[in-house]
Amino acid sequence: MNNSKQWTRLNKGFLGSLIAALTAGFAGSAIVAQPTEPARTLPTVSAASRLSDSFAEVAKLVEPGVVSIDAKTKMPEANAKGRPTPSESDDVMEFFRRQLPRRPVYSLGSGFVFDKSGYILTNAHVIDNTTKITVKLSNGEEFQAQLVGADEETDLAVLKINAGRDLSALRMADSDKVRVGDWVLAVGSPFGLSRSVTAGIISQIKRETPESTSFQQFIQTDAAINRGNSGGPLVNLDGEVVGINSQIATTTGDSNGVGFAFPSTEALVVAKQLIDGGKVRRGFLGVGLDSVKAEYARVYGLGETRGAIITVVSDVRSAAARAGIKSGDVIVEFNGKSVVSAQDLIAKVAGTRPDNSVSVVYLREIDGRLERRTTSMTLGERPPRRVASNTTSPGKTEAEPVKETGKPFGLTLVELTPQTAADFQVEGQSGLFVKEINPESLIAEVKTSAGVDALGEGDIIQRINRVTVKDAKSFSDAVNKLKTGDAVVLHVISVDPRSKVGRLKIVQFTVQ
Repeated sequence: MNNSKQWTRLNKGFLGSLIAALTAGFAGSAIVAQPTEPARTLPTVSAASRLSDSFAEVAKLVEPGVVSIDAKTKMPEANAKGRPTPSESDDVMEFFRRQLPRRPVYSLGSGFVFDKSGYILTNAHVIDNTTKITVKLSNGEEFQAQLVGADEETDLAVLKINAGRDLSALRMADSDKVRVGDWVLAVGSPFGLSRSVTAGIISQIKRETPESTSFQQFIQTDAAINRGNSGGPLVNLDGEVVGINSQIATTTGDSNGVGFAFPSTEALVVAKQLIDGGKVRRGFLGVGLDSVKAEYARVYGLGETRGAIITVVSDVRSAAARAGIKSGDVIVEFNGKSVVSAQDLIAKVAGTRPDNSVSVVYLREIDGRLERRTTSMTLGERPPRRVASNTTSPGKTEAEPVKETGKPFGLTLVELTPQTAADFQVEGQSGLFVKEINPESLIAEVKTSAGVDALGEGDIIQRINRVTVKDAKSFSDAVNKLKTGDAVVLHVISVDPRSKVGRLKIVQFTVQ
């Protein structure tokens, strides 16, 4: 009998053990009630004991494949070239501190062997900007690791160690089959404490976080995950990896019972590309996207709540631009497959190799009606992830508007004249400038799928429910016609004040 089958039975036998225990209890009472029969006690095994045994067996199986990672980063030396002695204005101790190299910084994390030849999966942030990576096995052996490749979009990295023998590798599960409520164990080195195991359940799947990228939809768990757990495995009761522990939601910096693991099935795809080519190559349309929600579907009469709205075509040389795709188009099919949402389209495009030819079906509004169109295009390659610039809202300028409107939806709006457009650095745009949002209003509570405010100060409202906003009166008239339960779709331009490039945002909500 192999171990995998034994654990499966232990897990599935949980309810059966509980029923057996209850049945035995009732049976014992019946026997005692008969004076002709001697009282006897039937041996029972509690359901809690069975579950505890399952945890212990899983931990024993998984432990040899889990590793601790010690990554050293060399800090730049601080010196005072050209100033061999402190000046009168210098603090003497500070002067001498500047002459000495700073001490290296050590990053502690976790990982696991997923291939017996010595390939290890971990988080990219664990080994970021390191000069030396040391991997410690569960038996205490230490090896210097080679970085095979890292993927910033998924925060995954593959390391390689040469142990001179086959290593104990963990099995990877199909993470698409995990369910909310399934028991899981998180294994790793929180706070540098190697071989630590915590248990919990899967709280949710396909969870996005404020820190996640377009390629990160996490498995959420309440198993305790702390600093140092990053890169370690989240395993099921068959001892198979369902996720790589990556993030936590916390107010203290430590576990608050909400952790996030990157799904194992997607991690394997990334790992294979990193091993084969040192990087992950993804298809690229060159557009910004938003999802069709119920309000958009109602306003535009789509029938189904599905599709990805093009919010911006970022480059005239991109695949989408060359195929004639424009801002405001709605992509409903990609290579013959229905597009459910923006995230779904991103996954489909990224899962297709660059330079491949694909077909796209999209909807375009022509004279008040949606026209279905089909085009083909050759995908580009997604560029490396760039850190978003720290921009300020145009609404933070000191310019005084010419005229403010009333406050429909709790918004303080400004009519854009050529002069006010110049004052707010949004030349060439038309519509109503959002100067202020009442924090107690309904619209202040509308969030994007990533959990950030859908509408912000400095945005420009151009359309409401397919009606172009020509001035404050046209917007107020449209708002006044709405009643509780009506869907609202706003076409909004968000402008980067430095580049002065506008991006379409679709704000969708229901009047309450």
